[in-house]
Amino acid sequence: MPGMPTDGGGAIVPFRGEPGLGLPPPTVRPIHHGVAPPMFRIYVSWSSGNLLQVACLRAPNSEGAGGAEEVAGSVVEVNLGGGGSGGSESEEKIDEAEMRRIEYGSVPAFALLQSRKNALADAAALSRASVPDHAEWWQYVLEYSKTIGSLLGNADCPAAFMLEDPKAILKVREKPTSLRAAWELLEIFYVDKQLQGWLPERLVDWLADFDSLLSSMGSTTYSKLSNFQKKFINLQIIEDDPDYWNGLSAALSVGWLDTVVNMLRFHGSYQLDQMDNRETENGLVEAVVVLVSTMPRMRPNLPTGKLGQCCKTRPDFIKAWEKWRGQVTKLECSAFWIQCGHQKTRDGLKNLLRIMMGNIKDLTAATSNWLELFASHFLYIKPFTVGFEGMHHLAQKCIQLKPPSGTNGLTGLFIGVLSENPEVVLAECTNNFGPWLVTHAMELLTADNDYADIMLHEERPNLGGISLEELHRLVYAQVLCSHSLTWQIAPTYLSSCLNQGLGLLEILLLKQPIQDNRLVLKTLEICRLYELDNVSTNIMKVAGIYHWKHGRKGSGVYWFQQAHDKVHLDRIAQLLFERIGKSVTDDSFKQWEGLLELLGPDIGSAGGLEFLHRYRDFKRSLQQALDGRSGEAARKTVDFLMQLMRNPSTPQRFWLPLLHDSVELFNFKPNPLMDVAETTLLLKKLRELSMAKLRPDFSSNHLPSHALSSVKLALASNLAYAILEDP
Repeated sequence: MPGMPTDGGGAIVPFRGEPGLGLPPPTVRPIHHGVAPPMFRIYVSWSSGNLLQVACLRAPNSEGAGGAEEVAGSVVEVNLGGGGSGGSESEEKIDEAEMRRIEYGSVPAFALLQSRKNALADAAALSRASVPDHAEWWQYVLEYSKTIGSLLGNADCPAAFMLEDPKAILKVREKPTSLRAAWELLEIFYVDKQLQGWLPERLVDWLADFDSLLSSMGSTTYSKLSNFQKKFINLQIIEDDPDYWNGLSAALSVGWLDTVVNMLRFHGSYQLDQMDNRETENGLVEAVVVLVSTMPRMRPNLPTGKLGQCCKTRPDFIKAWEKWRGQVTKLECSAFWIQCGHQKTRDGLKNLLRIMMGNIKDLTAATSNWLELFASHFLYIKPFTVGFEGMHHLAQKCIQLKPPSGTNGLTGLFIGVLSENPEVVLAECTNNFGPWLVTHAMELLTADNDYADIMLHEERPNLGGISLEELHRLVYAQVLCSHSLTWQIAPTYLSSCLNQGLGLLEILLLKQPIQDNRLVLKTLEICRLYELDNVSTNIMKVAGIYHWKHGRKGSGVYWFQQAHDKVHLDRIAQLLFERIGKSVTDDSFKQWEGLLELLGPDIGSAGGLEFLHRYRDFKRSLQQALDGRSGEAARKTVDFLMQLMRNPSTPQRFWLPLLHDSVELFNFKPNPLMDVAETTLLLKKLRELSMAKLRPDFSSNHLPSHALSSVKLALASNLAYAILEDP
């Protein structure tokens, strides 16, 4: 849909709402295209999912476009999804430069995995086994997933080297991205088999890392604590604020134990300058702190700074859980609650105990959305859950209890994963996270899922005989090809598409500009890597034609030679021969001597070019002979002359110039340089020239009028001396 830019204040299409309808203003999405104004034409087209491709072009000869760094055009993708892939203020936006870093960084991991897949496929063909039957395949995919994940950032990494605020409730960390959240979610459920025993705990960790991205659905635990952090500085008595206890309940419900303990330590009963006796109150607070700190966790290890009692085996976890629950029940029934004089502290701590006991009513009230309620079930209600056991049914139940107030790409992806439906997962990735994630995540979906493997690799007639996997790779390759900084990595993905990829790769390489030799060399290197010899030859031919037509004769000949293009080289040799033959003068010859040197003597059928090389050798030897006046150099020059005159490829129009240049050699003293036979041969050639002079096409305008008589006289003199010298 092309269009000319309008004068709508920078907008492509100005919006003018109807005055009486009260329509809300349209959503403005800024486009960072990097093309300097004025804009000449804009193209808008749909890409995959909710992605819109906007191409911005400048005029071909616009003013100010002469700089080498000016961008003549750019293609930008705009996500039009309602929830997009997050949209939270706490989300780190991925700009174009960062996305290019991710795209380039993911190429080696993708190529290595494809190489390993091909090697395992070859081994499977020999052993008649399928690729997923190899025990090491999932390990390869896990290594691939970890490598890609490291490119997307580390959620636990601090934002910068800075001193921590002692009153900080939430740690300052690198802002998460929806792209990393989606990737880790797929890795948890589809790849990492080591997580099957403690999958619920891994989901709790995932929610702790990416809860801030769910703000588009409404309030979250992260947003509650962030808001309380802002007002915390101005609070005199923190335990009197309802938001303090609400934040504690929310953090405990999703398993943020370190945050809960940190907030409880801010309780006023810990202050040393107390007016009242608050020992009992402080003892109850400390008892809850101890229970929270020793909560059993079914996992192999605990990260640094995380609280809880780590249990590596299921029997140990069950035993520790029953003991811990007994301690919670004992504290809940303690008589010390009667002695606690602070009502809000007593109610708040009892609410925390009910959460730890798994009270569904209190858990529902403490959590902010269905995903947090879902995680709290595995912490306090179903702590012994293993694998996918009942997860999808539980998610539906949590959605009924906590209906979402908005949409989010992560929650849609989460539901698709729990439903074990690869089609839904692929659709959510396509609609919300773009072609990069879809292309690379398909390897995760098929790591240990036969149905997903069949679905993605089945060739579909409605797609032109290609599979879904190949289709998404082609879409991603098209996105890469649309940018001048990323087209070089598109061949990695095109070469993995066996049906249409190689053909599109050839088209991509043939369409690269050939004005810059560095770009041509880069294109040829790609051809070499993928063994596209025919494409490489065609590119070199096109480069040769381009440079030849634009006056760079030497560059043109170089590329023709690299392409072994004998047809064009023969034409150039013939053209050169004709140009020199029209005027065989020293100036004319010097004008073309460099090109003659570059062409070389071995040009196949170009016999005239072979003569020109011998003629060049003759001229050089003649100059040396005349300058040095030595008999050896003169004799060598005569040998060159006789070779030229005996060679049938020497054109007749060159005979007289050759003989005229050699007059001084014929008159060489004291001894003649040619014997009788050689002199007689030259006289015969001279007689043929005398007959040819009568033809109308004979031309010797570049020679003096007495040239023929001078040569006759010199040859006659040489013949006389040769007869006398002949024994």
